[in-house]
Amino acid sequence: MPQTSDINRQILLESRPVGAPTQANFRMVETPVPTVQAGQMLLRNRWMSLDPYMRGRMSDAKSYADPVPVGGVMTCGTVSEVVSSQLEGYAAGDLVMCFASGWQDYTLSDGSMVFRLDRNMAEPSQALGVLGMPGFTGYMGLTDIGQPKVGETVVVGAATGPVGTVVGQVAKVLGCQVVGVAGGAEKCEYAVKELGFDACIDHKDPALAEKLAAACPKGIDVYFENVGGKVFDAVMPLLNAHARVPLCGLIAQYNATSLPEGPDRLPQLMRLMLSQRIRMQGFIIFDNYGHCYPDFLKTMTPWVAEGRVRVKEDRVEGLENAPDAFIGLLEGKNFGKLVVKIAD
Repeated sequence: MPQTSDINRQILLESRPVGAPTQANFRMVETPVPTVQAGQMLLRNRWMSLDPYMRGRMSDAKSYADPVPVGGVMTCGTVSEVVSSQLEGYAAGDLVMCFASGWQDYTLSDGSMVFRLDRNMAEPSQALGVLGMPGFTGYMGLTDIGQPKVGETVVVGAATGPVGTVVGQVAKVLGCQVVGVAGGAEKCEYAVKELGFDACIDHKDPALAEKLAAACPKGIDVYFENVGGKVFDAVMPLLNAHARVPLCGLIAQYNATSLPEGPDRLPQLMRLMLSQRIRMQGFIIFDNYGHCYPDFLKTMTPWVAEGRVRVKEDRVEGLENAPDAFIGLLEGKNFGKLVVKIAD
């Protein structure tokens, strides 16, 4: 069913997943389009973003953000058109990016976490990727926590995902040697030939640790952590003195229901961090760096326009297909920034 002017389709969290999410954890309902009140505007959502952090919002475990309640609308960022407005500064027809929207056709907004876009921009969906939260995350985590210097070696996990592609390309712009880790030969080839990485290692390769060491003969100065698991195990012995590790995500562990098998690596990690004086820092992009977003856009927008930072999207058609696409995202099936086209 396509988007209409009088029905608001919504995808709700039907139940909390145990392990990997399934279709049974989601439910689509139809509700009336909400009515605008004073101090609000009505947004018609055209594009929505699917990102790994949403798996955490499906859980009620303690985290940096409140979980989606069972029966609540799944959260996401959207590129939206203002349908009507009783909010100063916004008018019908404006194009905006809303980071506090949801898996639905329409959103009521009071302007919080909303940024105005050029209504004539050629690719509005880029505001959810390279010019949105993922690009902003990669850029700030690398430049502020990673602090890469010319000639240093930067390694990034999930290298062809929306965060990893920005990390690697920005590191090249800043004069670093860049090694990616990605899933499969096709993604690794893309990282090297299209994105300009110096090397990319397939995390499915049984010789991952040996090949990563060969690609980093001078060790690793910055490791941008998106993955965890066996990728981090391969990275740890290669971390140089004073290495920096921006901790962005742990997608390899998001569906885990227990601790991994094998020896306890925590003592090894703590000893390594002490002896090598390593800086490892987690961050939540808008909590830590929200005030930097306008400056990020001033830097990244021309880099994208000039082709210094290249973009790849994985586009899905139809709100009803969001659950399947999200399940595939957590399995590594997407190639590029995953976005859902809700309406023209």
